[in-house]
Amino acid sequence: MSKEFKLPELGENIESADVISVLVKSGDKIEKEQGIIEIETDKATVEVPSSIEGTVSEVLVKQGDKVKVGQVLIKVDENGKEEEQKKETEKIEEKPEEKKEKAKAEKKDEKKKPSQEKPKPKGEKSIVEMKLPELGENIESASVIAVLVKEGDNIEKDQGVIEIETDKATVEVPSNVRGKVLEVLVKEGAKAKVGDTLIKVETSEEVEEPKPEVKPKEERKKEEPTKKEEKKKVEEKEGTKEERKKIQLPGKDDQPPITKGAAPAAPSVRRLARELGANINDIPGTGPAGRISLDDVKAYVKNINESVGAAGRGIKKEELLDFSKFGKIERKEMTGIRQKTAQHLSYAWMTIPHVTQYDKADITELEKVRKEMNQKAKDNKDKLTMTAILAKVSASALKVFPQFNSSVDMDKNEIIYKKYSHIGIAVDTENGLIVPVIRNADIKNMTELAKDINNLAEKARSRKISLDDLQGACFTITNLGGIGGTAFSPIVNSPEVAILGVSRGSYEPVYNGEEFEPRLMLPLSLSYDHRVIDGADAARFLRWVCEAIENPMKLLVEG
Repeated sequence: MSKEFKLPELGENIESADVISVLVKSGDKIEKEQGIIEIETDKATVEVPSSIEGTVSEVLVKQGDKVKVGQVLIKVDENGKEEEQKKETEKIEEKPEEKKEKAKAEKKDEKKKPSQEKPKPKGEKSIVEMKLPELGENIESASVIAVLVKEGDNIEKDQGVIEIETDKATVEVPSNVRGKVLEVLVKEGAKAKVGDTLIKVETSEEVEEPKPEVKPKEERKKEEPTKKEEKKKVEEKEGTKEERKKIQLPGKDDQPPITKGAAPAAPSVRRLARELGANINDIPGTGPAGRISLDDVKAYVKNINESVGAAGRGIKKEELLDFSKFGKIERKEMTGIRQKTAQHLSYAWMTIPHVTQYDKADITELEKVRKEMNQKAKDNKDKLTMTAILAKVSASALKVFPQFNSSVDMDKNEIIYKKYSHIGIAVDTENGLIVPVIRNADIKNMTELAKDINNLAEKARSRKISLDDLQGACFTITNLGGIGGTAFSPIVNSPEVAILGVSRGSYEPVYNGEEFEPRLMLPLSLSYDHRVIDGADAARFLRWVCEAIENPMKLLVEG
C-alpha cells in the first residue's frame, strides 16, 4: 500500500519553507522519525522526520524547491514489493482478448491526444531569450519581488513571468512567446536591469515585435473594460477560471487557487504582510473584487505605525550610498534566519518602549562552589554553567514578579499573564542568532537545566533544532560573558516583556565595612517593556536576582 508523506505544520504563521537538501531517494527503506528533507524557514533550519516507514517509491521535491505546508514530499510503499507482484499477477492473468482490446483502446487514445492539444505553430524549435523590456521614462532597473515560473514550465503568451517593483509601481512582466521554460536567470530579491535576460524559452513560434509593454497595476485599473469583458465579469463571479484571470494579474491563472474564505492576495503580497507583522485578513483591498496589492499592505502598515504615536511618524527611509565609489565592496545575501532576526528586532524596537536597568551580583562564593561541583561531573553536559544558574533564578523571579511573565495585547487593552515558566536561551550560531526554549525551568534543578541548555545549543549549532524548541518562551537570557564586555542593552524579544543580559565577571574592590577586598562581580542588564513594567519594579526584580545568586537560600524561601 502506497502512502503520501506531506509537509507537516511548521508553526504559527509559517506556510512554506525552502528545501536545503533531500535526504532520501527512490528505493530507500526508511523508518519512522528518519529525516526526509532539510528545510529553512524564516525562523530556523530544521530536519523534517518521517511519520511512516517503508520503501520510498517516489521523491516529489528537490533541493532549492519552495514547499508549502500540506504538500506531498515523498510516496512510500509500506508493503514493499506487494504492489509490483500484484501488477505482475494481473498481467499474467490478463486474457488474450483483453490484451487486444486494451491495445486497441491505447491506439485510439494516442490518436485522440494530438487533437486535444493546441496545434503547435509550424517551424523548427528555437531558443528565445526573454529580456526585461522598457519600463518607462528614466526607469533603468527594478527589484524582482516574485518569480512566477520555473524550469520545465510550459508558458503561454502574455502569461506573467516575474513580478517587479520600480520606484513608481508594482508590475507583472508578461511573456512575449509561448513555449517551454529552459532556464530562469533571475531570482527573488535580485535587481534586474532593462535588457537583462529573464528566462530562456524553447518555442516553435516567431517572436512578435515590438516587445510587450509592461503596464503598472494602476494603469490597468484605469483602462475601460469592453462589453465582452463586462460580460465575462458576471460569469466570473461564479468562481470560474476566467474569474481568476480578471481578479489576479494576467498570467497567474496557473497558480494554486486561493483557499476559500482567505483574503484575495498574491503569495508575494502575503509574504510582505507577514514580514511586516500584519494580518492579511485585516487589510482592505483596493483591487478588483477586493484584491489586496503590495501598496495596500504598505498603506495599512504605515497607517498603524502612525496611529501608535509620534515615535512612528515622520521617519523617512534614507537611501544607501553607492559605497563602491569609495573603494572595493562585496555584497552577500542575508540568510533566512538573519532576515527574520532583522525584521523581528526592528518590529520589537519600534513597538516596545525599551528601558534597561543595570546591576552587579557578587558571585565570589558561587564560583567556588560551581567549580568544585564541576570537578566531580562525569560528563561535560553535566557541568553547571552560569547560564543554567541564571535560568533557575529567573524562573523563580517570574513567580515573585508575575508582570515580568506576561505579554501585552494592545488591540484588546489587556495584559496576558502566563502560568508557566519557559526560559529562552540565546545561542550564537554560524547562521545567526537562535533562541531555543527550556520548558518548565521552574520545576527543574540546575543540573537538569544545564543538560537541557547544552543539548538545545548543540542542536541549534548543528541545524537539528525543531520549531517546537523555538517557541513559547516567557523570558530570555542572553549571555555574552564568554566573549567579553562590561555591559550592554539587549532588545526585548517580543511578545515577551523582559530580557536579561549577562556580561563577563571581573574582580573589583568592594568595601566590606572595614576595608576593601577583591570580589568577583557579575554585570547584569535587564531590558524591559515600559508599557507593563515600571522602573521601580525592574530595579526590584534585578536586585532580587542578584540577591538570589549571592544567597541561594533565597530561592528556597521566596522562589
